[in-house]
Amino acid sequence: MFDLSGRVALVTGASSGIGLASARALGQQGAKVYLNGRNAERLEAAAADLGRQGLQVVALPFDVSDIEASCHSVDQILQREGRLDICFANAGIQHRATLEEFPLADFERVLHVNLSAQWALGRHVAHAMKQQGHGRLIYTGSITALLGKQGVSAYSLSKGALHTMVKQWAAELGSGGVTVNAVAPGYVRTELTRALHEDSSFETWLQQRCPLQRWGAPEDIAPAIVFLASDEARFVTGHVLVVDGGLSAVM
Repeated sequence: MFDLSGRVALVTGASSGIGLASARALGQQGAKVYLNGRNAERLEAAAADLGRQGLQVVALPFDVSDIEASCHSVDQILQREGRLDICFANAGIQHRATLEEFPLADFERVLHVNLSAQWALGRHVAHAMKQQGHGRLIYTGSITALLGKQGVSAYSLSKGALHTMVKQWAAELGSGGVTVNAVAPGYVRTELTRALHEDSSFETWLQQRCPLQRWGAPEDIAPAIVFLASDEARFVTGHVLVVDGGLSAVM
């Protein structure tokens, strides 16, 4: 089960964290994985490490906020491989500030990267997937799109819109054999959450609030990505899969 042999995947934000763990998991199931990130040096190092593990990976640096570059990179994959079966759109940014102190420019920057750029890249990928009659579009949502959290108004709004987009696109793309889903992680130790896991008071709160009493790891999210990318998820679309250690299940 969950065999991805012969499939071609693109993972954005794959230099570290959830993206890297998911790229590794997809590769372990047999997919050829194109790794994306902004920092070419870090990306090449990540690709080299996965390559030493015997996985088929290719580094493809570009900035997802540059929509023209993103679409061009997808075209490069299609020219080389003749297909693109899986796109895990994981790249995103965060800006933390209270609502009263949140600059409009930062709000718009977060929405551009986390929503507009995801929409544009996904639309370009979806067109190719519909032509081949098969595809898996997967997005990184967030638990903050389901439960309010102080200081992340731009991030939570962008992810909430992304959750809605998944449902809308499932309606539009299903007839073409394309499924569209998202994973909503809870609190996972990544660079994006560094400010939180360096805060001892937040650490205490999380252990008390989360039924599993711990942070998530990127490796806790990666199996969900493999499932949604696989044939076994062929009847799953328009779904937001929460992987949060039970955080959203309790009061």
